[in-house]
Amino acid sequence: MPQLFEFVSNHWDLFLALVIIVAMLVFPPINRRLKGYKEVEPNEAVGLMNHQDAVLLDVRENSEYAEGHIQNSVHIPLSALDKQMAQLESARGKPVVIGCRSGHRSARACGMLRKAGFEQVYNLRGGVMAWQSAGLPLTKGGKKKKRKGTPA
Repeated sequence: MPQLFEFVSNHWDLFLALVIIVAMLVFPPINRRLKGYKEVEPNEAVGLMNHQDAVLLDVRENSEYAEGHIQNSVHIPLSALDKQMAQLESARGKPVVIGCRSGHRSARACGMLRKAGFEQVYNLRGGVMAWQSAGLPLTKGGKKKKRKGTPA
């Protein structure tokens, strides 16, 4: 044991680097457990939606959502989520998968839903970018235009 103290005092910079590296390896798994929500890959999210009737919440801004979104997703921008949380009340007992562009905003939204009492909360890892990379479809927003000759 005295040799350890001598090593630390003589090579404090190496010891500090070791402590930092160990913390970087240990903290992420612990942090994931403490967050109260899980991260899912796009294919896992599809499974949740198909087999457990999961609700997909898109927290991107209006312009991003209009460019393309996951079909049947509920759109509430992160900036309005706290005010519009009541829209999700019917999904309280269901799994809720939250997505954004890359997964960062949706992580904040996951925390907000957990604090509001939602128990089955999932963050779409990589967001809509990962969804597209997995070859899954997006649908464009906007109203459908009427064709000539069709009834109103």
